[in-house]
Amino acid sequence: MAYAQPHPRLSVLSTTSQSSLDHLSPTTSSTRFSLPSVPSGSATAASTRSTAARPNIYDRNLNKTRVSEVSASAFSFLFSEVVQYTQKRVSGINDLERRLNTLGYRIGTRVLELMVWRAESSSKTPKREIRFLPALMSIHTQVWKAVFGKPADAIEKSVENADEYMIIDNDPPIERHISVPRDMSQLSCSSFTAGIVEAVMDGLGFPARVTAHNTPTTQFPSRTTILIKLEQSVLDREELLK
Repeated sequence: MAYAQPHPRLSVLSTTSQSSLDHLSPTTSSTRFSLPSVPSGSATAASTRSTAARPNIYDRNLNKTRVSEVSASAFSFLFSEVVQYTQKRVSGINDLERRLNTLGYRIGTRVLELMVWRAESSSKTPKREIRFLPALMSIHTQVWKAVFGKPADAIEKSVENADEYMIIDNDPPIERHISVPRDMSQLSCSSFTAGIVEAVMDGLGFPARVTAHNTPTTQFPSRTTILIKLEQSVLDREELLK
């Protein structure tokens, strides 16, 4: 996609100001310039101690989830900027949701990697789910807690299609501070969440197509349904494992 070229940078110095700068340059002026004094040894040691006392993100223990919490306001601001940035570079709602899904997929691969590492380091006999429903329950609880700090509200199975399952979130954290215009009422910013779920599903060995849909109610106006449509290979494997 071709992006708009940035505006050429214009010099903020006029001809008169440039000549003034030449007049004040060390080569043409007789004024002597003094260098800043070298800090004393005690001041240098104090600054070194303050720098060393700062926590380093790379030194944090990955098993301690409490220190990995992120400010909700900071996350909301960052996500809104991501949506606005992406919105200016797409041609429609479907393209915007697809890009948000792609961004969420990248996050989901890292979330799954971190959760697997924590499970293997904290348990002597780590368990990997090979059945779909237990894996879906872990996404409903563990993945939602790792990303949003709370589990999802419900899991539902489609009555009409055997390959469709739904995760319900009555109050998605990423939707709380998003105001969607009326002409884009079909947009679901939870496509970002759908990308996370799809990445986790693929990583666990349950390939599926995951999409997000707005399903508001009177009590929960921002209610969202994450629709999971499994591939036929997953259903065939489930039949063999029965």
